Amino acid sequence: MSSLEIKHLHVAIGEKEIVKDFSLTLQSGEVHAIMGPNGTGKSTLSKAIAGHPSYRITQGDVLLDGHSILAMEPDERARAGIFLAFQYPSEIPGVSIANFLRAAQQARLGEGEELDATAYYKRLYSKMDLLKIDRKFTSRSVNEGFSGGEKKRCEILQMAMLEPKFALMDETDSGLDIDALRIVAEGVNHMRGPNLGVLLITHYQRLLDYIVPDYVHVMWDGRIVKSGDKSLALELEAKGYDWVKKELATA
Repeated sequence: MSSLEIKHLHVAIGEKEIVKDFSLTLQSGEVHAIMGPNGTGKSTLSKAIAGHPSYRITQGDVLLDGHSILAMEPDERARAGIFLAFQYPSEIPGVSIANFLRAAQQARLGEGEELDATAYYKRLYSKMDLLKIDRKFTSRSVNEGFSGGEKKRCEILQMAMLEPKFALMDETDSGLDIDALRIVAEGVNHMRGPNLGVLLITHYQRLLDYIVPDYVHVMWDGRIVKSGDKSLALELEAKGYDWVKKELATA
């Protein structure tokens, strides 16, 4: 069993501290959802864990299977088993999906190992069928000209192919209609199991109707202030976040 431990993490952008004393332990096989209003640090948290250079960790640590990842470059963290699904996936003109994923797969292999092309395409097509992605997409440039739903499916396809230990999903439901949301959720649920831990970041509980979390956490002012199960997400949907603010004010 793998673990991702976030220990008393502080993250700043420039001189402004966004994440403040954030702690959470995620075990493989678990799905944790982090909810909270805009500006509370949810996306900052995920990008800092993935190693985005604009996000500066000033205190604390992130441990993957007991080993700190803070000295690792982003690509090293990815090879170690950390995957980040972006809220706004980037376009990569001139690089086909097939070649992009093949290069990513090759990078995960040890030095001197060669990816078997036949086995690679067989696996790629099976994952594309699962996510209802037209096989013609393999020749298209990554995310170029894609709709919001197509971009998110492409992110989940990458996740399915790379089989990370932990997936950080930064508002994967953003910009999706109901049909696209359902297809993306089905893909995530298909991968769900004892070898994958998932950290879902979202504003709304609608995603959690499809990907039911084991734990729900409320993030406020850079830290977790409340935790529970799926019922907490339903309470947030019904009441909004003002009641959390009032509770904190009287605590």
